[in-house]
Amino acid sequence: MIHSTFQKLALSTFLIALPFQAYAQDTSAVAERLKEVLSGQNVDLEWQAISGDSSKMVLEGVTLGSTGESERMSFGNITLEGIAEDNGGYRIDTVSTEPYHFTQDKTNVDISSIVLSGVSLPAPGSTDVVASMLMYESATLASVDVKTAGKPVFSLSNVTAEVTPPKDGNAMEFTGSVEKFTADLSGIEDPQSKAVIDGLGYQNIAGYIEAAGSWQPADGTLSLSQYDITVEKAGTLGLSFNLGGYTPAFLKSMQDLQKKVAQQPEADKSTLGLAALGLMQQLTFQGATIRFDDDSLTGKVKDYMARQQGVKPEDIVTQAKAIVPFFTAQLNNPELSGQITAAVNQFLDDPQSIAVKAEPGSPVPFALIAAGAMSAPLELPKTLGVTVRANEE
Repeated sequence: MIHSTFQKLALSTFLIALPFQAYAQDTSAVAERLKEVLSGQNVDLEWQAISGDSSKMVLEGVTLGSTGESERMSFGNITLEGIAEDNGGYRIDTVSTEPYHFTQDKTNVDISSIVLSGVSLPAPGSTDVVASMLMYESATLASVDVKTAGKPVFSLSNVTAEVTPPKDGNAMEFTGSVEKFTADLSGIEDPQSKAVIDGLGYQNIAGYIEAAGSWQPADGTLSLSQYDITVEKAGTLGLSFNLGGYTPAFLKSMQDLQKKVAQQPEADKSTLGLAALGLMQQLTFQGATIRFDDDSLTGKVKDYMARQQGVKPEDIVTQAKAIVPFFTAQLNNPELSGQITAAVNQFLDDPQSIAVKAEPGSPVPFALIAAGAMSAPLELPKTLGVTVRANEE
């Protein structure tokens, strides 16, 4: 009777313990897979302990660093929720960090929790670089606050990113935004910079950021279709570009080179640097645009310079129009010089927008751009198809 009772007790204990053993194995396997995937992207993940189960697990005492580098950043705890197996890998509903704080000298930085949603950890063994990468569908960061000597100097709020992973031959598409940023420039100590900031009335600035783009692994086209930084009551500076050759094979070569750089002694890194330049020559330049849309900055600059010289703003415009042709003549490109002069004159008379575009007739290898920059820099604008226009939509 006693023997039978002990048998039943032992069996009950074993059955009760089974789910906890399974959870422990699951959490450990998920953590190790996360470490492997990040290692493939040259990020070294370490933790001190794992708690929780497959519905909600916590990596405790997390540190991150570049593979092979001794310097590491502490992230505290990272929480993974809603974990499910997915074709030999894992699908995670959310991965979130703890709020982060650090102090350096008199500067304090507070970063809110970073939350990644729809995270995919691919199954091991894939030779496809894209398929073996950690992917997420969205990311959010509520705030970043920087204070110096207790005074707020910089902040970001509502940072978001949305990603559509590449599937079935489609491109990966991404968008991002910063709903608001602020900066207090009144504490800048350089006398010349401070005089300009005060003269323009930009002791405190605020604005927002918008970005969008895509990457097609099939042909290596990387496109940044929008990267706009808007400062309220100043203007918007926008950047866009298109590159070719950014293929999975190129990405794999870059990752391998980064690992070699981390493993090699300092004396050998110059050689590896040349190897990196060699890899960059696989890329091609397809086009780029830098554009400024004015929102009163130009008028404030005219007024400031006029006060400095004791003249009228109209006189500053006249001076600028007279000087520009002398600068553009040095390009030894009459067509482009004429475009720049006409665009600047039009913009100064009616400040709306001014844009510099590079649109070559066909993709230009970076090797050709590098060679041209060294041997015949004045020919580069022709090679890249550079144009300058003002007040165009």
